[in-house]
Amino acid sequence: QVQLVESGGGLVQPGGSLRLSCAASGSTFTINAMGWYRQAPGKEREAVAVIIIGGRTNYVDSVKGRFTISRDNAKNTVLLQMNSLKPEDTAVYYCNVLALGVSYWGKGTLVTVSS
Repeated sequence: QVQLVESGGGLVQPGGSLRLSCAASGSTFTINAMGWYRQAPGKEREAVAVIIIGGRTNYVDSVKGRFTISRDNAKNTVLLQMNSLKPEDTAVYYCNVLALGVSYWGKGTLVTVSS
């Protein structure tokens, strides 16, 4: 079992930055991959960024060059640095980890990009 707690969402103006954090606890030694998904109103949940064991990362095209995912293994934390935010980035962001084939989700944190 893995438990996830997210933080860092909020309201930001277009062009601004936010950093999301997700702390994992429990059987963290079983984690293979960590990532962030988002779901905007009326849309399906989509993968934003993923980091797998070994450090390889993958991003959805719409955030490439603006968002950076990183992992602090010592703290069992995954971070999402979001720069140059756009109104279309507005969504609930969910932390996700894959551990021994099981997918775990955080409760989500709201990011609103608006002037």
